[in-house]
Amino acid sequence: MYSTRSKKRLRRPPSGISQSAGSVSKQRKNSTGKRKSESASKSVVKGSSNVFEDLGFDQAEAANLKIRAELMLDLRRHIQKSGWTQAQAAEFFGETQPRISNLLKGEISRFSVDKLIVMLARAGITVQVETKPRAA
Repeated sequence: MYSTRSKKRLRRPPSGISQSAGSVSKQRKNSTGKRKSESASKSVVKGSSNVFEDLGFDQAEAANLKIRAELMLDLRRHIQKSGWTQAQAAEFFGETQPRISNLLKGEISRFSVDKLIVMLARAGITVQVETKPRAA
C-alpha cells in the first residue's frame, strides 16, 4: 500500500500586506474587524536621552545599561578598526573567542562596567567619567 499527496490546495493565512495595485502599505484589522492602514495609526513620540529609560527600566538600571552600551560600542569600533578576527581580539584582550563574540553581538548582560573599562584600557583607550545633576 502506498499513499499519495493530497491534491487539495492548502490555504495560506493572509499576510497582512495589501496586494492591491499601487499600494504596498501594511494593513491590519481594527476593533470592528475591518482593515485599516497602519500609517494612519502611527504617531511619533520624542524619546529621552536614554533609550533604556524609554523602554521602562528604572533610572539607575537605565544609566548602567547606557554606560555599558557606550563602552561596548567603543570596544567594537576599536576591534573593527584594527581589522582583527574574533580570535585575534580574544588573544589581545586575554579573553576567549566566544566572549569577544558576545561583545560584538552586543550581549550587554554578559559584561560589567568594570570589565569593559579594563578592556578599553588594554586597548589604550582613555575612559573618563563625567557626572552632572539631572534636570528637574
